[in-house]
Parts: sequence; structure tokens; C-alpha cells
Amino acid sequence: MARYVAQVPLRWTDQDSYRHLNHARAVTLLEEARIDLMFTAAGAEGVDTFAAGLLVAGLSVEYRRQIPYGAHDLRVEMTVRDVRAASFTIDYVMRAGPAESDPVGIEAETRMALFDLEGQRPRRLTADERAFLLRWAPETASTEAVS
Repeated sequence: MARYVAQVPLRWTDQDSYRHLNHARAVTLLEEARIDLMFTAAGAEGVDTFAAGLLVAGLSVEYRRQIPYGAHDLRVEMTVRDVRAASFTIDYVMRAGPAESDPVGIEAETRMALFDLEGQRPRRLTADERAFLLRWAPETASTEAVS
């Protein structure tokens, strides 16, 4: 399965009073990983249209274990599923360190919607956007044809 891997820095201000990753800061770190995928990686491949309007339509986070503070990056593995005409879902696995062997601390998903900011309405995925997203989809991911 193709996974996009982002390394996000764990900062001193990301911890709570128990010296663990704060739950709200965890969502921010997931956002930073998502930005790396949707803007940096996509832009490097010439797909820069996500930056024109991409909204979080839903968020679900499951905290599997505490992630203690440490001066290291956290590994965030992402896949994409349910690619539809104007939306898709990103699944995340955040590990408690930078390695693939580090324990899973968080599993999450965000439902994303394409949006025309100027027109203030949803928009459809372009062919290039769809192709980029499907690179990160498990082979069994469901997709809806663009009509």
C-alpha cells in the first residue's frame, strides 16, 4: 500500500502538564502533515490547485497511547480513500517517534472537501488532483467516477 510519510517536529509547546503531547496540539501536527502532502508534495508534482480551496469537512481522532515529549520528530503516515467528485478522506497513523517501528499513538481521519473560495461553493476534483490522490490510496479504496 502506498503511504505518504511526513516527519513533523515535536515542539516544547506541544506538551501538556504531564509532559505528553497535548490532544489539541496533536490535531495541529496532523494538519502540518496534511499540508506537507496536499500543498508541498502535490505542488512539487505540479498539482498546486489544492491551495485554492480545500476544507476539512470532518475530523475523527483516536488516541491509542500517550506520546511523551521528546526532542524528535513524529512520523505521520497517510493514505487517501473515498475519492469522490468533490471530496476525499485522509487516514493518518501518528507514531510516537520518527521510525516506522515506533508505537502508534494516534489514528485519525479527515474528510476533505474541495471548495471554490471565490465563488463560495464546492468544486470538483480536477483530473490531476484525482491522479495525485489515488497515488496514496490503498488498492481497495473506493472511488467515484467523475462525470
